[in-house]
Amino acid sequence: MERLTIKKLYNLDETIAKDLFDGLTYPWEALPLIGDFIIKLGNTLDPDIYEKKGDNIWIAKSAKVFDSAYLNGPLIIDEDAEVRQCAFIRGNAIVGKGATVGNSTELKNAILFNGVQVPHFNYIGDSILGHMSHTGAGSITSNLKSDKTLVTVLLDGKKVETGVKKFGAMLGDHVEVGCNSVLNPGTVIGKNTNVYPLSFVRGYVAENSIYKRLGEIAEKY
Repeated sequence: MERLTIKKLYNLDETIAKDLFDGLTYPWEALPLIGDFIIKLGNTLDPDIYEKKGDNIWIAKSAKVFDSAYLNGPLIIDEDAEVRQCAFIRGNAIVGKGATVGNSTELKNAILFNGVQVPHFNYIGDSILGHMSHTGAGSITSNLKSDKTLVTVLLDGKKVETGVKKFGAMLGDHVEVGCNSVLNPGTVIGKNTNVYPLSFVRGYVAENSIYKRLGEIAEKY
């Protein structure tokens, strides 16, 4: 179970949302708390650095947001982030420092740590992406089971109960996800791991590994 914990997956110094994780053990415990946390944090942000726009939307003055992007709060876009053409941010989202939300990418109830890139045609829902993680074009986080039951995480052949109905993926720091991959509900990927393009991923994938296909995972050297 320790492999699934916040402390094993993330460097919390690389997100403005650090305090959100206080007292929590597993990252999915933060998912129901994101919206209220953003509103509380947003109202404390330095107006010399962040500008409040619309209903509970705070955008760093150094961030670049294209006119065609749709922004819905609660939302924080941190310093030097870039939100590109036709991005669709539905709310309850934090875009970290220097992060990129690309063209036609949809974001909902998600935290992107600093330096995260979701640059092309991605869906990131009910997910937390660690520092410098990256999703290739067309890769998505599937966040709801087809039978609408609570999501579990498969770890060593056993199901770990999460207690949440919507849960996309928890990507540790420096995770690389190949193009057109599907991260199924309850996916947790450890730090420094690469996922091949066109992958179908479910459950826990160990840190420092290469996910080639279901049942074939190589250790990095």
